[in-house]
Amino acid sequence: MTAPELLTRVLAAPAASLIAPAASPVDVLGAQPVFAMGAQAEGGPFWVQLAPFALILGIFYFVILAPMRKRQKKVSEFQDGLKVGDKVVTTSGLYGTVARVGDASVQLKIAEKVNVEVTKASVAGYQGQDPVVPEQGAL
Repeated sequence: MTAPELLTRVLAAPAASLIAPAASPVDVLGAQPVFAMGAQAEGGPFWVQLAPFALILGIFYFVILAPMRKRQKKVSEFQDGLKVGDKVVTTSGLYGTVARVGDASVQLKIAEKVNVEVTKASVAGYQGQDPVVPEQGAL
């Protein structure tokens, strides 16, 4: 083909027809699809696929949820057991004697003629004893 013929052909043909389509790497290498870790394409029984998730949920329950419920139960029993005359310390560090117990709050006598009303949740424990639930460190 001479140069003028080639030039005429290039100018007359659309640009897309002049470029050969690129072959995909799979076509060039002749490779077959590969599954990760030798897994089969069709999968397995449904329960086998869910077993790892069930195992993770079980570990999560026994490591996190069960101890948390145990702590909550212990704190709830302590708060429900508060009575007038108990010497307590609050989470903010106030020392006092329980003067009155309400449904959600406790009135503490912290000095002569000085009463403070605090929530039951802010009472950490009895004076001179360890807190009902020790503080947890940061994760």
